[in-house]
Amino acid sequence: MKPRVVGVIPSRWGSTRFPGKSLAPIGGKPLLAWVVERTRQARRLDEILVATDDERIAAAAMSFGARAAMTRADHPSGTDRIAEAIRDIRADVVVNIQGDEPLIDPGLIDRVAGVLADQTGWDMATAASPVRSAGELHNPDVVKVVRDREGRALYFSRSVIPFVRGAEAGFAPVEGQHFRHIGIYGYQRAFLERLVKEPPCALENLEKLEQLRALSLGCRMAVLDCEAFGIGVDSPGDVPKAEALLREAGLL
Repeated sequence: MKPRVVGVIPSRWGSTRFPGKSLAPIGGKPLLAWVVERTRQARRLDEILVATDDERIAAAAMSFGARAAMTRADHPSGTDRIAEAIRDIRADVVVNIQGDEPLIDPGLIDRVAGVLADQTGWDMATAASPVRSAGELHNPDVVKVVRDREGRALYFSRSVIPFVRGAEAGFAPVEGQHFRHIGIYGYQRAFLERLVKEPPCALENLEKLEQLRALSLGCRMAVLDCEAFGIGVDSPGDVPKAEALLREAGLL
């Protein structure tokens, strides 16, 4: 039987830096509406859900034709919210689509879904793009990833990985070696359910990176190449940047 693939967009009201950002207007419509529209262009999703803890977000999602799944407000992460949202839904593969990325690439959603639906041996899938500058490389807010020759994630870090021994401080990225993690995740359902039952591991607590919990469990995580990472709307100051990129892409 063909695996059933469900895309879930976690969306909560209580963002620390930007409360209610899911409904913040960008180019005349809510941020979440942009994400849903882009997600609908993906061809590998059998269903799309907005997983939220807030009735205002649920009502907005339904107003532009999205299905909303109400979840508890006390989830520590989007992964936990997704696991609750699909609890009573048939889903073999689940794709976590960030609710604050209005320029998410539908083709990347399809590639992440396809790796898990079409290939055996992977528990999760995510993506990475080349690091373009020294500033990006040394910024702890930019998560870096290293992979083995088959594209399997070895480690994620806020520090520079791989480190270049003998290089001067603030060294530039090495082409083909330094990659930034892109926050899209695909899960085999069985692994997702296992993941959310586990407490945070020591490395996760140190780096504040949830994906390290998956690796600590022996997760076989495919890291796909992609060129552009779009923009995540994390604060009100990101709104004009997102609008500029949407105009540049001919979407606004």
